[in-house]
Amino acid sequence: MDEDQRYRAVRSRDARFDGVFYTAVRTTGIYCRPSCPAVTPKRVNTRFYPSSAAAQEAGFRACKRCRPDRVPGSPEWNLRADAVGRAMRLIRDGAVDRGGVGALADAVGYSERQLHRLLTAEVGAGPLALARAERAQTARVLVETTTMPMADIAFASGFSSVRQFNATMRAVFDRTPTRMRGRGTARRNPGALLLRLPYREPGDVPGTLRFLGERAVPGVEEYADGTYRRTLALPRGVGIVELSAGDGYVRCRLRLTEPRDLTTAVRRCRSLLDLDADPVAVAETFAGDGLLAPLVGARPGIRSPGHVDPSELAVRAVLGQQVSVAAARTLAGRLVRDHGVPLPEGLEALGGGLTHTFPAPEALAAADPARLSVPLTRGRTLTTLAASIAEGEIDLGPGCDREETQHRLLGLRGIGPWTAHYIRMRGLGDPDVLLAGDLGVRKALGSAEGARSWSPWRSYATHLLWTSPEKD
Repeated sequence: MDEDQRYRAVRSRDARFDGVFYTAVRTTGIYCRPSCPAVTPKRVNTRFYPSSAAAQEAGFRACKRCRPDRVPGSPEWNLRADAVGRAMRLIRDGAVDRGGVGALADAVGYSERQLHRLLTAEVGAGPLALARAERAQTARVLVETTTMPMADIAFASGFSSVRQFNATMRAVFDRTPTRMRGRGTARRNPGALLLRLPYREPGDVPGTLRFLGERAVPGVEEYADGTYRRTLALPRGVGIVELSAGDGYVRCRLRLTEPRDLTTAVRRCRSLLDLDADPVAVAETFAGDGLLAPLVGARPGIRSPGHVDPSELAVRAVLGQQVSVAAARTLAGRLVRDHGVPLPEGLEALGGGLTHTFPAPEALAAADPARLSVPLTRGRTLTTLAASIAEGEIDLGPGCDREETQHRLLGLRGIGPWTAHYIRMRGLGDPDVLLAGDLGVRKALGSAEGARSWSPWRSYATHLLWTSPEKD
């Protein structure tokens, strides 16, 4: 988009572009989302930025009316496979706070200086500024939804000092943390973080939750009455998340053993439900297709669900080879029972049917393939895959090179194109994977001719074809 197109989007208050770019007003010093309901500023006073971090670096503060920090992320970062796209996915997952800019640069194969130059050129801010924006958003959630002391919030959000925390909050939100804190919110919901996760309309959130519920692994996941719950294995601790459909947002209730995992937990929940998708772009791509147009019309806002833990998804993909969904659930449940990690005492009492986190790759790598309740050859594939992930030979992280990961997966005995493509679609969040080898997709598709025109949204085509009556 050029700046004139962006300004037309602002004049029409087009919510499709919330999170894709931000608009700042020179005379007020405020930046907003494109759909802000305030009076449209004059064109001469308007500036556009590709990220909230860029607007903050330029000296603008967040609008208190439209809350631009509460918008879906740009779908561009899931589409892109270059260094910038990979770095953005890592930053949003909290990589800078955990390992610093040096570790981020190493993960994408660039020097710190090169990475800073690339990000500044394309996103308008370097990795530290982008991480700072993520910290500010995390801190705002903790300030407004918990009764944690401000000093604890500062360090839980990734700030190095309380002074830095206070200065950032004033600069970004034009309010002190004390003024931002609401009264009684956390006391009504002791121990829980309540969030609203935004997405671009339309959004088939009930259908996405149902998809996850049909595949829920006993002990790790459960689904009832439109609500999906699962355990989370996070970098610093564990947690439980509860997700349900709201009015234009997803209700998210989190319980974490370590508050510093909040940014990562939220990002993984967003990836799980594909909340940064652009459903209008998907629908427009399929609108002229005789096969997909009726399907997308029947399921407006369909999502391509990702996963909170790619290594878990990879193991489950192997378990699901040539068996039904129900059988794969049963096999995964046995794996959890025998090798999963029980929830800590504080969370166990709140878990209901949730009892464990999914087995870590290290645990499965050490398991006896003959005792995994699957055929011996598949058990060997599982332990080999787990060992490759645990040893870093296969990278399934948010900043991985998807082509390289797929190539390495296909190099493992027992993993074929269906399994590798399924891991790439759901575990790595690639929006452009057509599972042409899937039986249900083959029946609905008939012929792969013309499927190339569905790019870059072929993962959504896969999910639509799974809903087609022709697959039965």
